[in-house]
Order: sequence, then C-alpha cells, then structure tokens
Amino acid sequence: MLRLAGVCIGMVVSAAVHSQPYPTKPIRLIVPFTPGGGSDSIGRLIAQKLATAFGQQVVVDNRAGAGGRIGAEITVHAAPDGYTLFLGGSTVMITAPAMYRRLSYDPLKDFSHISLVASGTYVLVRHPSVPANTVRELIALARSKPGRLNYASSGPGSPGNLAGELFNSMAAVKLVHIPYKGSTPGMVGVIGGEVDLMFNNIVPALPAIRDKRLAAIAITSAKRSTLLPDVPTISESGLAGFDVETFYGLSAPAGIPPLILTRLNDEVVSAVRSPDAKRRLLDDGCEPVGSSPEEYAKTIRTEIAKWRKVVKDAGIRSE
Repeated sequence: MLRLAGVCIGMVVSAAVHSQPYPTKPIRLIVPFTPGGGSDSIGRLIAQKLATAFGQQVVVDNRAGAGGRIGAEITVHAAPDGYTLFLGGSTVMITAPAMYRRLSYDPLKDFSHISLVASGTYVLVRHPSVPANTVRELIALARSKPGRLNYASSGPGSPGNLAGELFNSMAAVKLVHIPYKGSTPGMVGVIGGEVDLMFNNIVPALPAIRDKRLAAIAITSAKRSTLLPDVPTISESGLAGFDVETFYGLSAPAGIPPLILTRLNDEVVSAVRSPDAKRRLLDDGCEPVGSSPEEYAKTIRTEIAKWRKVVKDAGIRSE
C-alpha cells in the first residue's frame, strides 16, 4: 500500500515537473553518518558541486545511527520529488541487506538510484613480526599454522570482517577473527602486536605503513591504489578474482520523475569527473566513478548476492 501511494505521488509530481523547472528550492542531501567521516566528506563534495550546477542551496543533513539505516529510512519516506537525496554507501545498500533478514527498506525497490559516485579500497596489513611479505607467503603460513593467525576488524559484519572471511574461503585457510570496537582500536591492536593482520581502510593505514609500524601485503580491490602504487592486489598475488571495495552512491526516494533523475545523473557524473573532484576523491583514497542509474542498481544487486553467501558460509552474526 505504501509503495502504491508512492507511485501515485510520483505520477502527480511527474506531471507537475513538466510545467516548472527543477530545482526551484533548496535540496536536502541526507548523509547517514556523523560529520567528519568519509561519507560526510563525499556528501559535502557532491552538495557543493550540485549547488553550483543548480544555483540552489544543497544542504547536507547528517542523520547518523544504526549503521546508516536511520538515514535510509528517512529517505524512503520522503516525497519523491527530487528535493531529498541520499548519499548511501556499502554499509547501508549492501552489507545491511546481506546481514539482516528484516530491514525497514529495500535497497533496490525503495530507492531511485542516481549514480555511483566513488569506490574505496582496503589494504591487507600485517604486524612486522609476521613472516609473510606476499599473499602466497601468507597463505602458506596460514596453512602451516591453521587457526593460529588472526585478523582484527571493527566488528562482526564490518568490511574488514567480510574481507577476512572471503579471504578464508578463497584461500582455503582459517584466519581467526578478532573483533574490536572500531577500526582505529583494531589498527592499534595490530601495531601493538596483539593481532597479526587487518584488512583496513587505506587512508588511516598509510602513516603506519610509511613509518614501518605496519607492513602492507596487498590491496583488496581489483585495481592497484594510486596511494600505494607499488603494492600489488590480492587478485594478482594468488587469489584471482578477489575484489573487496566500498561504494558510495547517490539515490533518492523511489518514483522521482524521470526528467529529474536524468538531470541529477548528468550533473553528478559531470561533478565526479571534474578535475578538482577527482583530485579530492583520490586524496581521500577513493576512485571517482560516475555511472548510469542502471549500473549503480546492478552493483548493489551483485554485491548483495556476493556478501550474502560469504555471511552465510562464515556464519557471521550481527550484533
């Protein structure tokens, strides 16, 4: 019934949009995390670019809580008129659907997806005492000491946990998961030698890698990172097809008028591919993307299926 009502509202708005330009008033961009983080930084970049393109204010509205799900819930209940946008990431659009059987939103049916904005990668790091410089050496070491090597993460179902379990599955090893209350405590644990390994966001790991408190083994994405160009990917180092990235994309409530969706897509893709935006995203450890709405929806669908299998096979339970 709610979805039918949303469709009806969308039809009314679509009729109205033909008789007036868009936008005619400020736009709200919901970022489902606190100010200062990666999502917030990307959200503010997009807000700035859209405000310039539209000649209207684009206000970032930080709605943190429940791993981003509160912001998603607010978005799907907003009017589908193009004046509420959502900067979603892998946690909300992919990990949560893979982890939770019941969600108050459907990442594919309850949103009009506009464009992928950027993708981020992780780096597999080790404490310097772990005698494995490459992925192949790590696999051999793990197989020689089953259940003895461990890895830190920011908690069950976190990107680091999922990456570790995918590695276990593809390499046929058993790295033991050690959950911490946050990625920073986890990284401190590896630096201090409490834990052997970690699949960590590349940007916060860089200082410790550069001063040799951590050693970088490999990059988790399919392509090498411009921040660590000499570090190979896990895929090219012995586990072909290994690919773990985090995604950021722009969406709106389901049913926004097609003309508005097209306009938003054009402006977001143009913004993401502009030289200054590219530079800012790369400095933050992200690869600029810019995609069609269909490509963004396909990424969500494919990634959910991939991680649901990992979650099920590894017996990961949410907290």
